[in-house]
Amino acid sequence: MLTVPSALVPLLLRGIRANRAFVTAAGARKRVRERELRPAPYGPPSRLRADVAVGVIRTHEWPVYTVTPRGGSPVGSVVYLHGGGWVGEIVSQHWALAAQIAAEANTTVILPIYPLIPFGTARQVVAGVVDLVVESRARYGDACLAGDSAGGQIALSAALRLRDEHGITVPRTVLVSPALDLTWGNPRIPEVQPSDPWLATPGGKVFAALWAGELDLTHPDVSPLSGDLAGLGPITLFTGTRDVLNPDAGLLVAKARAAGGEIDVHERVGDVHVFPLLPTRAGRAARAVIVADLARALA
Repeated sequence: MLTVPSALVPLLLRGIRANRAFVTAAGARKRVRERELRPAPYGPPSRLRADVAVGVIRTHEWPVYTVTPRGGSPVGSVVYLHGGGWVGEIVSQHWALAAQIAAEANTTVILPIYPLIPFGTARQVVAGVVDLVVESRARYGDACLAGDSAGGQIALSAALRLRDEHGITVPRTVLVSPALDLTWGNPRIPEVQPSDPWLATPGGKVFAALWAGELDLTHPDVSPLSGDLAGLGPITLFTGTRDVLNPDAGLLVAKARAAGGEIDVHERVGDVHVFPLLPTRAGRAARAVIVADLARALA
């Protein structure tokens, strides 16, 4: 696989205008209209690593895929929630990470294709993910949660609900550059914004309002940083300092530790949003940590 120097990533992202749906409210509304009219494909890539098999669970109201290692006996499951600003569909990088987790952690990875805005809302999706985790525990044994960006928000919100509604402590929740506070009110965000080539507040607020639906932006289904973090089980957190979500990641660390929780932090100075998904040395190292942490949790 091609390896890109981390220092080139911000230049490449600015070159392709990766932030165009976020820099203005109008750009965000345009992206929503585009996806409403022409939903993006979500199926697995035609070429995925040969040591995994892809299946489909037909008992859920959404499309739900499974990725399992070929041969052997997989242990437990990982429910992975893809990112994309609640409006972007699952992409090849998510599929590749799911396949790596399945093969190298010897587990079943479950990929729900959850409804996106303007069709899906936080309450609906978080509730559906909670049901999926409960079903996965009954079918496969212990279930971990993982997600990147918007998917990190869903994963942590689901972990809160699992604790409160089912008395379930998730053995490991992996958060990759998670969205944690959809008010976008952290006073440090404007300090980080000039260095972030990917995300921005104006469009982020549009997506957040649509995703919240009838809920207040501070509801834990929308902004998990607002929830009580006691008793959640161990968390693995990845964050880069060139990410406007990084200031809230710092608040999550402080709040989780104050609540007596275990949170392992992997902060990369100078790196960007969702760097563990990127074809860089830092991304490869982060993916190895993700695999190792999930394998230990499910062993």
